[in-house]
Amino acid sequence: MELNSNFEHISSTPIESLKVDVQHYRHKQTKAEHYHLASDNPENVFLVALRTVPMDSRGVAHILEHTALCGSKNYPVRDPFFMMIRRSLNTFMNAFTSGDWTAYPFASQNRKDYFNLLDVYLDAVFFSRLHELDFLQEGHRLEFSDDKKTQLEYKGVVYNEMKGAMSSPVNTLWQTLCTYLYPTSTYHYNSGGDPDAIPDLSYQDLLKFYKSHYHPSNSVFMTYGNIPVVELQNRFEKNVLSKFEYLDKKIEVEDEKRYLAPINIEEYYALDGNDDGLENKTHIIIAWLLGDSANLKERLRAELLASVLLENSASPLQKAMETSDLGTAPSPLCGLDDSYKEMNFVCGLEGSNADQQQAVEDLLLGVLQEVVDKGVPQEDLDAALHQLELEQREIGGDGYPYGLQLILNGLSAAIHREDPIALLNLETVLEELRVDIKKPNFVQDLVREMLLENKHRVRLSMLPDTKLSERRDEFSKARLAKIASSLSENEKQIIVDQTKALNERQTQKDDETLLPKVGIEDIPAELKISVGSEIEFKSFPVSYYPEGTNGLVYQQLIMQMPELSEQEIDLLPIFNSLYSELGVGDLDYLQTQSWQSQVSGGLGAFSSIRGHIDDSSKLKAFYVVSSKALTRNHANLCQLLRKTVESVRFDEVQRIKELISQKRARRELGITSNGHGYAMSAASSTISSIAHLGFRQQGLLSIKKLKALDDGLKGDKGLDQLIQQLKAMHQKILAQPWQMLLVGESENKDQYLDDLNKYWQKKSKVDGESEFNKIDFTAEQKNQIWTTGTQVNFCAKAYPTVSITHADSAVLSVLGGVLRNGYLHTAIREQGGAYGGGASQDSGSGAFRFYSYRDPRLTETLHDFDKSIEWLMSGSHEYRVVEEAILGVIGSLDKPASPSGEAKDAFYNLLHNRTPEQRQTFRQNILKVTLDDMRKAAEKYLRPEMANVAVVTNNAGKEKLDGEQFEVFDI
Repeated sequence: MELNSNFEHISSTPIESLKVDVQHYRHKQTKAEHYHLASDNPENVFLVALRTVPMDSRGVAHILEHTALCGSKNYPVRDPFFMMIRRSLNTFMNAFTSGDWTAYPFASQNRKDYFNLLDVYLDAVFFSRLHELDFLQEGHRLEFSDDKKTQLEYKGVVYNEMKGAMSSPVNTLWQTLCTYLYPTSTYHYNSGGDPDAIPDLSYQDLLKFYKSHYHPSNSVFMTYGNIPVVELQNRFEKNVLSKFEYLDKKIEVEDEKRYLAPINIEEYYALDGNDDGLENKTHIIIAWLLGDSANLKERLRAELLASVLLENSASPLQKAMETSDLGTAPSPLCGLDDSYKEMNFVCGLEGSNADQQQAVEDLLLGVLQEVVDKGVPQEDLDAALHQLELEQREIGGDGYPYGLQLILNGLSAAIHREDPIALLNLETVLEELRVDIKKPNFVQDLVREMLLENKHRVRLSMLPDTKLSERRDEFSKARLAKIASSLSENEKQIIVDQTKALNERQTQKDDETLLPKVGIEDIPAELKISVGSEIEFKSFPVSYYPEGTNGLVYQQLIMQMPELSEQEIDLLPIFNSLYSELGVGDLDYLQTQSWQSQVSGGLGAFSSIRGHIDDSSKLKAFYVVSSKALTRNHANLCQLLRKTVESVRFDEVQRIKELISQKRARRELGITSNGHGYAMSAASSTISSIAHLGFRQQGLLSIKKLKALDDGLKGDKGLDQLIQQLKAMHQKILAQPWQMLLVGESENKDQYLDDLNKYWQKKSKVDGESEFNKIDFTAEQKNQIWTTGTQVNFCAKAYPTVSITHADSAVLSVLGGVLRNGYLHTAIREQGGAYGGGASQDSGSGAFRFYSYRDPRLTETLHDFDKSIEWLMSGSHEYRVVEEAILGVIGSLDKPASPSGEAKDAFYNLLHNRTPEQRQTFRQNILKVTLDDMRKAAEKYLRPEMANVAVVTNNAGKEKLDGEQFEVFDI
């Protein structure tokens, strides 16, 4: 193996289960660590991480993460990060800050592109310019909101981002818990920044933190893929490491000071826009601080214990929380968190009341004591270990690139100067655990040691306060008024001049030729599409896709969706969520959950509904029951899946009621985390049948319907009616034609077929075949306001356009990128202060959609959507604007997934008549789009009278839009 002479080779560890060889190196001069995960995978990944331990809540690490990407020594342009996103064929680009590190990762399948990005990233991290105006834009600043220079306001991307983040009760709950669970370490503080504390961070503080933390001696380099390690290290050495000496400063997180006795805490969270009262709105959780997350044995023991206690509805703690009348659902924080230096374990309830704090604690500790007294069945221990093995073997990549997932799994250990390779190579410790779980009292001892006898325990109760947001706003206004009243004329002028200078900087034209790029000529000739075949099977069609799944098999039964009533259409998401959570046959749901855990990686059900390829007003739909397992369990999986499909029990009345209540709680808590998605869904909802269906089943309307359904189940009559509807829907679906998708390794094909023949006998003929193809829908123009508890806004505007086979679909797809890159990014994010904004064509619903995310503005953003169209139509634009948008669309089309994900994507596209030929044609049409094409399309489709607007905001935002033509809805 060829090596760079400036690096010392520490070790090489092949990990067969992950298909990688993990190589550890250390730079001789700076002592920077480099871990390379050598693989045959052509999607190469890079990540550099810095140990960032701010020890306050001013958000310095988070703001620095943003500001460092705004220009560097060798790339002195204003926004190289976002400029490179559109000059690249990357499959992933981002930067993020955790509680004790900041990381800059990217991935690409194109070698030229990879090294382009590597050069820019290295320069941004280690040679950032850190211009003061970039700090003001990304962090925080003061601006006058009136011409008289008397009214001040805070602005800044991170400031608004964190206002949005802390609008979420779950985020507030987590941050408050960390405050008490980690009383003396960096995790005590909000690493993203507390909106009340962010304005206290100065530019000089930022520079000081950068100088002390952004140094190779305080960094970890991690790479993955098939590029030889010597090439990577040569670039590291040339661009960065040769320019630094060793920094003799050790930045680390100290072990937490342990409590000598448990503590009980009451705090409050903001509950805005709530018409349901304060009853059942309290969160009560109990958390324990555990051991070192980098200690593999300790970590896997904790994961095993968490699995035994919480894996499914039959697990002791999960069962107690789901069935308790002390709350509406288990807390979303339940589980083991191993991302910090010392792990924590949380359990508890949401939807409780302040006077039930002791009762909740007694319930949870009582369950743990019962586990100690009685133990748990051996099969539950075997199932928990089985889940750990399955998670270890599964090749991901459907969200983050697979290589990045592996890197992040080991990053925390590397940050704390422990061995990340150990955290990736689990086989030895898994074998030890297989022996340990056979020992008497093994789990009992874990419960005693980690939980019951662990005095570092926090009971946190978060009570609702409907006036808290109002008091915070008053505090912020008073603070700003005090600042404004103390300003001299000279100081006022400094703020005015600063605002003017920032505006000029945001609109200046940089020399983009300073940045490297790929072009149209670097785009691969064709889209890679997984290829399957139909295998001979007597009962129903089976599509088989041979993929390298690393010992796993994926099996899905697909049934044609029957014709459904309007009420059944609204019930379909409930039906889906219940399907795999109930008993089957003679087994109740507890027995079924245990069975699932023993033989599979879980079951799920969903509906696959799309508009026709050439007409989004017509629908095609299928019902899918999905599962996965280790190959050795395929026969058992076939039995489980068949039994579930045919004999799921919709007679478990109390269980159904509990699950609907839990689903409601989850949906209500998740509104602000996906506010822009909800706004776009609402804005598109009156454009086409498929968009309206999405709004009814996953959008804001579905949340209102779910709340009404849950409220209606308080009486026996409503519950009985629901049970009968669910049973009828089940029989309707079973009566439809079946087919199957099977994904697994080619060498196991014969085994798969033998199992299918044994366990999937021919389906008996059932009367009642029908086809779902339409819903009750009439297109109209509509503007909507949806109010909820949020400190920021989410804006959307949608226009009716075309389906994917229309020639203009490709044009509109590129147009979204042009408007985002050329106008909206600057106007909405940089100048407006929103965390994000853009535009895109959704050919599936036949809609072109503008959006903003965590936005301090409303009407100004809606006007900016219109101004972007004016910008397109006026003046001349360079070809690079079109080329960059084309690269972005192609990058999203070509983005790889996991082996199973590639197969599923190919199968479902075919199922909905998106053939490989059609997909390749669309891709080729993208490459042909011109500026003139986009102007014609904008003139044709993006007409003011065709616009549909939706905003998600608070009551104050609603008042700002008062008098406009909006319909108002409370979520």
